[in-house]
Amino acid sequence: MSKFIFVTGGVVSSLGKGITVASLGRLLKSRGLKVSVLKLDPYLNMDPGNMSPLQHGEVFVTEDGGQCDLDLGHYERFIDTNLTKKSNVSTGQIYWSILSQERKGEFNGGTVQVIPHVTNDIKNRILQVAEDSGADVILVEIGGTVGDIEGLPFFEAIRQMRTEVGGDSCLYIHVTLIPYIAAAQELKTKPTQHSVKELRSIGIRPDVIVCRSEKEVTADLRAKIALFCDIDEEAVIPNTDVDSIYEVPLCFAESRLDEIVLEKLNLNVGPADLGQWRDLVASIKGLSRKVIIGIVGKYVTLPDSYLSVAESLRHAGFVHGADVELRWIEAEDLEKEGRGHLEGLDGIIVPGGFGSRGVEGKIMAAQYARENKIPYFGISLGMQCAVIELARHVAKLDGAGSVEFGSCEHPVISFRPGHPEVTGLGGAMRLGAYPCHVQEDSLSMEAYQDTLVHERHRHRYELNRDYLNVLVNAGMRVAGVSPDGHLIEIIELENHPWFVGTMFQPEFKSRPTNPHPLFVRFMEAVLRTC
Repeated sequence: MSKFIFVTGGVVSSLGKGITVASLGRLLKSRGLKVSVLKLDPYLNMDPGNMSPLQHGEVFVTEDGGQCDLDLGHYERFIDTNLTKKSNVSTGQIYWSILSQERKGEFNGGTVQVIPHVTNDIKNRILQVAEDSGADVILVEIGGTVGDIEGLPFFEAIRQMRTEVGGDSCLYIHVTLIPYIAAAQELKTKPTQHSVKELRSIGIRPDVIVCRSEKEVTADLRAKIALFCDIDEEAVIPNTDVDSIYEVPLCFAESRLDEIVLEKLNLNVGPADLGQWRDLVASIKGLSRKVIIGIVGKYVTLPDSYLSVAESLRHAGFVHGADVELRWIEAEDLEKEGRGHLEGLDGIIVPGGFGSRGVEGKIMAAQYARENKIPYFGISLGMQCAVIELARHVAKLDGAGSVEFGSCEHPVISFRPGHPEVTGLGGAMRLGAYPCHVQEDSLSMEAYQDTLVHERHRHRYELNRDYLNVLVNAGMRVAGVSPDGHLIEIIELENHPWFVGTMFQPEFKSRPTNPHPLFVRFMEAVLRTC
């Protein structure tokens, strides 16, 4: 039977619950345990698919096409395991399911209530992930903070779990803030005390408290927290700011977090094998070269909107001993102020996105990279912008564009062949992993070293094959296609150091210990040309 670890947060959001879960998952996996992870999000949206990245960060896509919270990206990168759409549950999904059952009469006329119907549904979803994954340990993160009204059903559900699965199969970790008051020059524990008090008031006594802070949490402070929060002193775990998130598992290991968890869950396993992770962190600390990569988008005011792209670039940098400096460039600034924002870049990435805002700036970035022989990586919309740019300025198709942005004379980007025209946020998308045949004698083949790959998609529109010949004559090379040959998955430009566009989003499959080959080759080209 699986063991369950529930991770809650207190005081403020954005404390790093996701990194805590991912880091602990890595430690447990390093001891030979099979680990799976689940994120419970209290918002009423069905999933983040229609949510603005400026509110919730990027939408992470799983192999089976789930549009999920960005924390799932952290989980996959740290534990190096593919998760599924079942690993992200929202209040919206739960109520949709329950109300659908009620409309079908499946409750036999009974009154539908938060307890037991909502809480039972939450528990069933947790147990389903355990059953499907066959994992030894299921890590469950509850979004938001203790005391949030929308989170109460989730807290009640995980409270009930301890009774149902047994005390030695259920453990609670509470992540809190230890703020530093500059005027007093000291850390304060009172917010943590109040947060734990709130958690205990709903029936959950934390077994471990992870203390997030910007300064060192001393032994005296940990003893004070243990006393006032009624837990073992050794179970008060410091989580001080570090230079790289990939250092966190090693910091937790030094604090014996995994040992404490294993003891409390009565799990007898071997020692942790962290050799590969220690090598990773050592390589991060030893980066000797520096490159500047421009990320051109419309959500750059919140870099988490492109979190997986940023991490994939760092992963590729680790391989080549390069410290990657990211320069966030607002696409609309390019439209208003010109190309000056692109000067001094060693490489340019235009990531995925939707909508017409900032598109002309992204097209300008692709043109700048093409004309100045700067390595360019266009992802999803970034590929589409590169195709539009080539059509306009090399193939001389004035008015070339995409049907996504309205009618145009030459729709080089159009609806998927064989599918009805779609409009609005509800339009059908290609979601999840699809196969792609990589063409011989291409930059992509040099990267993959394989003729068949599977990559994750999140888009609605495709390259219009009616314009394929004219684009090829303009210097475009088709480097990847769907198995039936109907969909263009990868394009490249001839006579350029490295210019690649992908209809899929490879950043979702990059891991720090297994960087994505396209990002690795992109970084190699950057270092070769800068």
